[in-house]
Amino acid sequence: MDARVKTYDDKMQKALDFLLSEFQTIRAGRANPHVLDKLRVDYYGTPTPIQQVGNITVPEARMIQIAPWEKSLIKAIEKAIMASDIGITPSNDGSVIRLVFPELTEERRKELVKDIKKKGEDCKVAVRNIRRDANDAFKKLAKTEVSEDEIKDLEDAVQKLTDKYIKEVDKAIEEKSKEVLTV
Repeated sequence: MDARVKTYDDKMQKALDFLLSEFQTIRAGRANPHVLDKLRVDYYGTPTPIQQVGNITVPEARMIQIAPWEKSLIKAIEKAIMASDIGITPSNDGSVIRLVFPELTEERRKELVKDIKKKGEDCKVAVRNIRRDANDAFKKLAKTEVSEDEIKDLEDAVQKLTDKYIKEVDKAIEEKSKEVLTV
């Protein structure tokens, strides 16, 4: 692959990776520890990822258990969960915090699918913007040292990349939607 095209391939891959990480934080009725990935806990005045202040386990299909390494962190972890958009009220027994995930209603599942499709569409727009930037850069090259045929080849290569990533985004949307809609 041409080094000039490789740059844009990397950018498109990053857009797809971002989408997939966003999808991991969408809860689908089952307990998924990744819904906690973006949470930060106030740990001695420093916002710290929740994974770094306790042990996160999934003892049952619809429950996440957080065992903080310091008992004094229980209140801070609960506060971080309550302030987040997870939509689950934590309960604790003095040593561990439990998050019980309710079954999703059909209406909520449909909302989540809409959200998934919107995030997917945003990713496709990002990929297309990268293609546009690539084509603009190639057109600037045409004014200097590169032949029109070479420019055409570079544009074709970027279009193939764009098609590949759009297909992968569609596949990711379909898989996540199916996961959310599965009861």
